[in-house]
Amino acid sequence: MKIAILARRANLYSHRRLVEVGRARGHEMHVINTLRCYMNITSLRPEVHYRSQRLEGFDAVIPRIGASITFYGLAVLRQFEMMGVYPLNESVAIGRSRDKLRALQLLARKGIGLPVTGFAHSPDDTQDLVRIAGGTPLVIKLLEGTHGKGVVMAETDVAATSVIDAFRGLEAHFLCQEFIKEAGGSDIRAFVVGGKIVATMKRQGKEGEFRSNLHRGGSASVVKITPEERSTAIRAAKTLGLNVAGVDMLRSNHGPVVMEVNSSPGLEGIERATGKDIAGQIIAFIERNAGPNKTRTKGRG
Repeated sequence: MKIAILARRANLYSHRRLVEVGRARGHEMHVINTLRCYMNITSLRPEVHYRSQRLEGFDAVIPRIGASITFYGLAVLRQFEMMGVYPLNESVAIGRSRDKLRALQLLARKGIGLPVTGFAHSPDDTQDLVRIAGGTPLVIKLLEGTHGKGVVMAETDVAATSVIDAFRGLEAHFLCQEFIKEAGGSDIRAFVVGGKIVATMKRQGKEGEFRSNLHRGGSASVVKITPEERSTAIRAAKTLGLNVAGVDMLRSNHGPVVMEVNSSPGLEGIERATGKDIAGQIIAFIERNAGPNKTRTKGRG
């Protein structure tokens, strides 16, 4: 098969592994810089151009679209979908996962465990918003934040009010969520491929850090998850329509709660922690499922 990887940096571990495994399995792999793509959207025959050439003949596309370029990246992916190219994750599903509020609303509607959450832009009553989220300590998150950026823990009502006022001054949308103290600064990432969990790891934040992101110095180790955690992760990915997802959960006193569903999860941390060939499982999924015009939405939505 001829497979495109939409990614800005070809040298990242995840992208190198996908190329390496794909070529080892006999596929033609191309890393395409998403922002360098441009499209003909006026023709009856949709086209994507790259480096002065029309991209054609692709059987599948693996979107590795960074959060900072979500808008343009999804536009490019939709164009591939309209051309009949099979996407590993569809544009509609990625869009749901990137809109943190929409993702939480969809998960809540399906009864999936979530931390108590309040959402606001310019609340008239800050204290009521804090009460909605269960009081302090609580975690305040910018909707646009990634890798733990734009995430603040407020331990007192005064601190919470100060942070909320600051975000209000920035005209920013934000979430207030209960702080799951019993998680102890750790979370679980379950890697889902095709409705099955293929690997799990526990991420532990460094001492004094409540965020467990590996980008912020956290460590990763193998972890065995419970049947409830397994079911929660699979249901979360399915609810958002993602074939491949990294589902981040906390272990709370009332069961697993989903913090985020990542549509472009990194491979380095989980492959090194577990020793599993996740890239190979992703390529194998494409081999089993790719076909012309198999996109459910075909770029609509």
